Amino acid sequence: MSYRTLVDGAVLAAHLRDPEWRIFDCRHLLGDPAAGRQAYTAGHLPGAFFLHLDDDLSGPTNGRNGRHPLPDPQGLADRLGAVGVSCGTQVVAYDDAGGAFAARLWWLLRWLGHDRVAVLDGGIAAWLAEGRPLTTAVPEEQPATIAIQQQDWVVSADDVLANLASRKFRLIDARSPDRFRGENETLDPLGGHIPGADNRFFRDNLDAGGRFRPAADLRREFNELLAGFDARDVVMSCGSGVTACHNLLAMELAGLPGARLYAGSWSEWCSDPARPMACRTSAISA
Repeated sequence: MSYRTLVDGAVLAAHLRDPEWRIFDCRHLLGDPAAGRQAYTAGHLPGAFFLHLDDDLSGPTNGRNGRHPLPDPQGLADRLGAVGVSCGTQVVAYDDAGGAFAARLWWLLRWLGHDRVAVLDGGIAAWLAEGRPLTTAVPEEQPATIAIQQQDWVVSADDVLANLASRKFRLIDARSPDRFRGENETLDPLGGHIPGADNRFFRDNLDAGGRFRPAADLRREFNELLAGFDARDVVMSCGSGVTACHNLLAMELAGLPGARLYAGSWSEWCSDPARPMACRTSAISA
């Protein structure tokens, strides 16, 4: 059996020694890039490898392509293959942020054409709450090869710009409502959003315990937001193409597959002052 959206702690615990499974710790703090690796060193799920959002799950930045541009596909495949991910491997990603960063790996693997990937529902907090162990041991690397069948799931800034007039797709922004409105922006030099975008805060996909809400609830809410648009005519964005993947995972869980990603998101969009912006304000800090 393969898992393609979520996996729970009981299932993962039963496969900790399964050679066909690989676990990745994706913990990260946007304001402290070293925090995730430090947390991994202090204790992580048995058998888990660490992947850094900036170093492993993103490509180089140039000031115009957003804070977390997509990584080179072959480079990512080589990184995953180096620790044993092959075409038949079941991958599980986790974090301590409700899946906000783990969903980035989930989406990236599917973008490469590898759909045997899931997010640990509830993350490390749920794992610990269930009385399951952590370790400081780093697993041994067992290299493998993962083939790439890259999917056409990405739209560009030019696509988004053209859509302002054509309205061929519905753009949904995963940031918090205040940042969407242009308030309390601390990550990008300007606050605001892309004109015509709607807001779906990624944390609305979670219950009070940090697990994903029932699929039926997610489906109802996304259908209301889509307002008649097919899921395949939806594009997700956020600040830098990370939490947008959380909404993509929620839509998949809800049985609404096919939405795409504007990977550059607001951080790329606002880097060009010629692009139109809604609620444009100066950031509190860059």
